[in-house]
Amino acid sequence: MHTELISIPTDTIPLDGAWHTPSDREAIGGVLLLHGNTMNFYVGAPRFLPPYLTARGYACLAFNRRGHDILSIRDSRDPEGAAFQTAAEGLIDNEYAARFLLEQGYREPIVIGHSNGGTLGVQFAANHPETKALVLLSAHAGGKESVWRSCEAGQLACDRLDEVTAEAERLVQEGRSRQLLSLPGWWYAISAESFLDRLYHTPDTLAVAPFVRCPSLFIRGDREPEEVYPAYDFQSRAGGPCEVAIVEDCDHFYRGREEAVAHVVVDWMARVLERSYSRVNPLICP
Repeated sequence: MHTELISIPTDTIPLDGAWHTPSDREAIGGVLLLHGNTMNFYVGAPRFLPPYLTARGYACLAFNRRGHDILSIRDSRDPEGAAFQTAAEGLIDNEYAARFLLEQGYREPIVIGHSNGGTLGVQFAANHPETKALVLLSAHAGGKESVWRSCEAGQLACDRLDEVTAEAERLVQEGRSRQLLSLPGWWYAISAESFLDRLYHTPDTLAVAPFVRCPSLFIRGDREPEEVYPAYDFQSRAGGPCEVAIVEDCDHFYRGREEAVAHVVVDWMARVLERSYSRVNPLICP
């Protein structure tokens, strides 16, 4: 495959990413790869899937949302990253990325999202009936109970949810919404505004599922709880055909099982999508 580093303008900081295209043929479709929370375009699924996808003839855009990593800087000492993310910003970033794909000539995007990227991808597919297909890689349930579920699992604020919520609300009221909070669990640092946004405005994967009309695939590792990553609930509610794949001996980050997950994705795409294209390319995996 050929890889080009790209930058997509937004109304604030740009979205950095990689544009992967087949090096030996014309692409038959375009894929948006949406990274998980506090991750980026060069780790996880956005990194290991492009060689498999381009081998089948797909062009892939792997990009950073403005809420990438935990904390970062760009060209100054002003911080950016997932510590400051909001759901609305993440949804808009996907629109910017889809516009890039459209400018390359791909009007029917295939959306593949991991974890929170999958949750945001559900919203995108529901809002865009032209979406060709949706692949959810351990998308979380979202909704108003998502922070509570994370805390119950020993993440985010753990057993200090009420305390952290009160502190975040106080900081926002005082005009210090970007003040960082130190959390005992997963993420470790998050701004007051972002914490409250996650508490009150996380998109609801299952509530939106009926509005997803395109074919979808929901992949989950067998070490992941169904109540957090609701593959079968999504399947039962989806507005279009949906298949579920449970990968054995697999955690949330697919460590050591990347090849198995990639094969599930490309095999499903070959079976469900490529019959609608004029040419089907042979599977070539690295």
